[in-house]
Amino acid sequence: MKRMQRRQFTLGAAALAGAAALPHALARQGSNWPSKPIRLLVGFPGGSTPDMVARDIAEPLAALLGQPVVVENKPGASGNIATGQVAKATDGHTLGIVINGNLTSSPLLYSSLPYDAARDFCLLSLLSTAPLILVTPASLPEGQAFFAEAARQGDRWNYGSVGAGSVAHLGMELLKQRVSGLEPVHVPYSGNPAVVTALITGEVQMALVPPGLAMPQVKAGKLHAVGVTSAGRSTLVPELEPLSALGVKDFNLEVWTALVGPASLPAAVQARLASAVTDILKSAPVRQQLLQQGWQAVGTSPEGLALRVRQESALLGGIIKAQGIRLN
Repeated sequence: MKRMQRRQFTLGAAALAGAAALPHALARQGSNWPSKPIRLLVGFPGGSTPDMVARDIAEPLAALLGQPVVVENKPGASGNIATGQVAKATDGHTLGIVINGNLTSSPLLYSSLPYDAARDFCLLSLLSTAPLILVTPASLPEGQAFFAEAARQGDRWNYGSVGAGSVAHLGMELLKQRVSGLEPVHVPYSGNPAVVTALITGEVQMALVPPGLAMPQVKAGKLHAVGVTSAGRSTLVPELEPLSALGVKDFNLEVWTALVGPASLPAAVQARLASAVTDILKSAPVRQQLLQQGWQAVGTSPEGLALRVRQESALLGGIIKAQGIRLN
């Protein structure tokens, strides 16, 4: 199954690469699009981080394409409901903002989804990324001393996350694989604010938390930041070292958002969208706005996004299989 998915993502990227070299007559088909307002579906409530990314790109995208871009929030099932609606759209003017899980872990966690992640989408661009921060109560040791104490405590310690199957949950299970003796027990919460509260009160001893929520508490002296989950230092929190600097090998995991459309979207339209979004994410105002919201602007080719999906699906798939994690 994984081999089939990999082939399908690769073929989709190759087709889109070919679109850039289409004859002028065919390329002009993309220039006639859009002919009406574009719907940009977000599977999370207004004010959520994916929603903010959508609104950051909506106005400049409308300016480039000459039609309004209307953000529509369709929350539910960790974004999978809206993602399914994008997959089934046939109007040629519906796109979606997705997060990691919609394309990588959800197909491995759920026995049934309203879409096929490998076949139903054209992958347009990786929009934004952010590392998570491994944080602990301020009363606990820092750095290497923290890992040593955690190993001594074993399963007497707990870690919090925003729920089973989330990047924070799977990331902690990956960390347990990478750090000898690390065996904290998972405690799910309703959201990151509840996780932060549990850390401050000592209900849990560690968690992977987004920088925007973690750093105010770290600067207030209520939490310690052990390190970031990215491969190197992040522009979002340049003062923090990556966990690899503490001896955690082969650990690189971020949260991200991406722009996708239904697979039925014409190749010339896909090429035009991919180019437009890349240009938008290069602009200083958009990059600064995303930075203030806790995101690093990226902007990749469709091939770059397809590669990210393949790599992360393999990484998270290994964790899900090893732990036997399944969601209804």
